[in-house]
Amino acid sequence: MAHSKHRKKTLRKARDQRVKNRGVRATLRTAVKNARVAISETPAEADAAIAAASGRLDRAADSRLIHPNKANRTKSRLAKARNRAAAAATQE
Repeated sequence: MAHSKHRKKTLRKARDQRVKNRGVRATLRTAVKNARVAISETPAEADAAIAAASGRLDRAADSRLIHPNKANRTKSRLAKARNRAAAAATQE
């Protein structure tokens, strides 16, 4: 347990930030999942879902919730999957 007032405040702030980050991270994962589902099921809506996920990834990277390279890697993989789905649709 903390012995000083400022350490108690630091623990409170860390707890509050952890709760906030958990919610943001959950919405981020949901946005990425929705984009992947849209790519596989409804390619017409995939661009909007990818744009939404991309925005959330950028905001999370700006606040260092996730590493910026991870955000860029995830966006790249989503775009690559969309391009593969579009190519498969045109070949059918």
